[in-house]
Amino acid sequence: MNDNLNFYHKTVLINETINLLNVKKSGVYVDATLGGGGLSQKILDRLGNQGKLISIDVDQDAIDYCKQKFNSDSRIQIFHSNFIDLDKILDSLKINSVDGICMDLGVSSHQIDCPERGFSYMKDAPLDMRMGKTGKSAYDVVNFTEEEKLSAIIWKYGEEKFSKLIAKSICKSRKLKKIETTFDLVNAIEKVVPKYKFGHSAKKTFQAIRIYVNNELENLDIALDKCIKLLNTNGRLLVLSFHSLEDRIVKQKMQFWAKKCVCPEKSPVCICNKKQEAILLNKKVITANETEIENNPRSKSAKLRVCQKI
Repeated sequence: MNDNLNFYHKTVLINETINLLNVKKSGVYVDATLGGGGLSQKILDRLGNQGKLISIDVDQDAIDYCKQKFNSDSRIQIFHSNFIDLDKILDSLKINSVDGICMDLGVSSHQIDCPERGFSYMKDAPLDMRMGKTGKSAYDVVNFTEEEKLSAIIWKYGEEKFSKLIAKSICKSRKLKKIETTFDLVNAIEKVVPKYKFGHSAKKTFQAIRIYVNNELENLDIALDKCIKLLNTNGRLLVLSFHSLEDRIVKQKMQFWAKKCVCPEKSPVCICNKKQEAILLNKKVITANETEIENNPRSKSAKLRVCQKI
């Protein structure tokens, strides 16, 4: 195992998640974002000998670490893949449906804290931000995307009101010298964005580029539709998100599944033929308490939503 695989990731709202998952001893479950294996371990602790756990992660570091961590437990099968391929993975195992699926979105503590991964605006490192280390990197996006599109990316995925100014500054900077490191990008941003009283001036831009590089929102949208189809009756889907863009997608999906009808309010009879697919187990989003936020500041923005298939 590589030296950098002292894989650390503190799972947020882990007790709430494992309790709401309602693990059955002989059930089949999916941890769609394995990370350091914290939640997978909790699921295994509640599974019996006949239970099964399928754990997935796009990050090879997580896969390498957890294959060693769980190498003696035959109940878990680990896959290096994106959760968008969950249906294909289950099909390869000849599993038609499962009793529960958990998704912990966003970046892991390990990815943020490893400078060489290029996720953090607080540490100088080569620009990368790829969770799976394949495809276009943040370096490619920042240095070779036209200004108008770059501005649109920063606005759409970061909700950054200075997106046009930032894109212009990036393009101006890269003409003089390629933007190769995280601090190169931070410097280009700080030339036009005022210092915020709360939060780093580069935070929203880094978020936007990371989401774009990893196709996070589009993958989430597709994966959620697959998840509801793959659940058994009374199976549960739990999704933990860390920013409003992710949470909005999860909230809207679950609310749609829970509706019995989507006809206009003034329609005298139902003509949509929609069937209710799930019930919401938490109409009010679950967030971390003060103690958890104090012990793990990254939990402050966490939102957990849960639904149960009917």
